[in-house]
Formats: sequence, C-alpha cells, structure tokens
Amino acid sequence: MSHQFSILPVRASSIIGAKVINPKGDSLGEIKEVAIDPRIGRVAYAVVSFGGFLGMGKKLFAIPFNALDYSVQNSEYVLNVSKERLEAAPGFDPDHWPSMDNEQWNRDVYKYYERSPYWE
Repeated sequence: MSHQFSILPVRASSIIGAKVINPKGDSLGEIKEVAIDPRIGRVAYAVVSFGGFLGMGKKLFAIPFNALDYSVQNSEYVLNVSKERLEAAPGFDPDHWPSMDNEQWNRDVYKYYERSPYWE
C-alpha cells in the first residue's frame, strides 16, 4: 500500500545539535535550539548557529522550521538559501534573544525566508 506522505516523528533532543547543510552537502552550521509554539504544538523555529561560516561569527539565526528539509538518510537538515541571502540574514546575539512573541518580528523572519507563517 503506498502513501502520499508518511509520518516521521523525531525526538526533539535529536534535532538540537543536528547539522545544517546546503543542497550541495556543504556544512552550514548546527541547530542550537528549537522554539515551539505551545498554544498549537507546532515547531516555529530552529535556532541555527552558522559558526564561522561566511564570517558570521557567533550570531544565532531563527530559521522557520518549514524552511528546513529533513534528510532521513543522514539525520541532518538542508537549508536551500543562497550564500548571499545567508550573509544578509537577520541574526541575533546569543545573550540577547529577540522577543519571539513579537508578531512583527515573526512575520519579518518568515518573510525573509519566503515562507508562510505557520500560524496562518
């Protein structure tokens, strides 16, 4: 029996620390945290550290979770965003997180990554 989609739950603890790569397989960084909207039980963001990639230093980046494709084979996440787009991505200092309940901030992040907000 074939299905159009399959359920593939993964443990939250396996997401944190997972590699983030580009479609060519180049390492971009890793997932440092996962932000969940407890009102509706959806993962809102993966907070990614790109490390020294592109000279981005120690900034963190909120990436809409639906912008990441999961590679079952390698247990890693693929982010299909150009180098130029990543260089200009809005990030934040690890010691000064944005207010994630700020609707405009949320909309701006989703718009930047050309994704529809999960709450609509």
